[in-house]
Amino acid sequence: MSFKLPRELTEAVTGWFSENGRDLPWRREPDPYRVWLSEIMLQQTRIEAVIPYYFRFLEAFPSVSSLAEAEDGRLYKLWEGLGYYSRARNLKKAAVILARDFGGALPPDVKLLRSLPGIGYYTAGAIASIAFGLPEPAVDGNVLRVLSRVSLYGGDVMLPAAKKEAAEALREIYPGGRAAAMMTEGLMEIGEVVCVPNGEPLCATCPLRGLCQAEARGEALNYPVRSPRKERRIEERTVFLIRAPGERFLLRRRPAEGLLGGMWEFPSVPGSCAGEELPAALETVLPGAHPLSFASVGEAKHLFTHVEWRMKGILAELAETPPLPPADGGSDPDAVLVFAAPEEIAGKYAVPSAFRAWKKIALGTG
Repeated sequence: MSFKLPRELTEAVTGWFSENGRDLPWRREPDPYRVWLSEIMLQQTRIEAVIPYYFRFLEAFPSVSSLAEAEDGRLYKLWEGLGYYSRARNLKKAAVILARDFGGALPPDVKLLRSLPGIGYYTAGAIASIAFGLPEPAVDGNVLRVLSRVSLYGGDVMLPAAKKEAAEALREIYPGGRAAAMMTEGLMEIGEVVCVPNGEPLCATCPLRGLCQAEARGEALNYPVRSPRKERRIEERTVFLIRAPGERFLLRRRPAEGLLGGMWEFPSVPGSCAGEELPAALETVLPGAHPLSFASVGEAKHLFTHVEWRMKGILAELAETPPLPPADGGSDPDAVLVFAAPEEIAGKYAVPSAFRAWKKIALGTG
């Protein structure tokens, strides 16, 4: 089973894109750094959500070298709300390597691009074709959907082999130069706005209508073929909104690696705690704390790729501000715990959207 793509596909895609491609910020100046940044931001994120982040990020870090020197706290604060924070960590890791080993420029070589943190086959192909005009395809879910319908590919597109097979088929017909960029962006665009991911594809207005075997047979909705997704693991958590005198709230920085690595959170413990369990649970978060009271402040849930957090919030009012191990967090960049005023939470500390409900309460907007 393989992708069988007609050579006419290239002209159909590039011709359509030249007339219908959307005016997006990163397309106006497709230099390698901007293409790389946009492709990383667009992973798992809607275009409309990315655009303001893209402009703010470029203003703060206009070059690879400035990104390599970025302070982590500022980097995460600029990324706050985009999610999938490992993307931001890998951007900086890659920038450090580029500044050290490549003179601060992305190399026009797919293998070298793939050697950088956070850059896989898709992103490397996108940078190579869009920024450098190399005949390298970039195959994501949108492209797979288009090609599966065009060629009646019956294999499971959830398997890694599908992307590899699609890329190999595209290389046989891929153009170079400016046409390479139009081919890559055109396939993505068709998958986003015509051969749409959810609902009926807009076959009547599709530029590939005369080439698409699935449309010709009236079977577009039967493709692509996907194996069922694994169900997310459900975790219950109790989130503490710990308020000290002076309207300051406790934040805890998560470990540098792993889920939400390096971000600040309102401390939480596993399980759904209530009643007599709360003092002991609070003690594990903030030893020596003396709560005046506990109060429920609602529930929320947050979806990650493989896990779902179901959270209940508890407001703990403290009689006094206890000392924080290992330091008070005011000037120590390695502090794990810190009491922060609402304006600091809003402007300084990067709190991920998983804790949006509790952040609103701390800021007085929820």
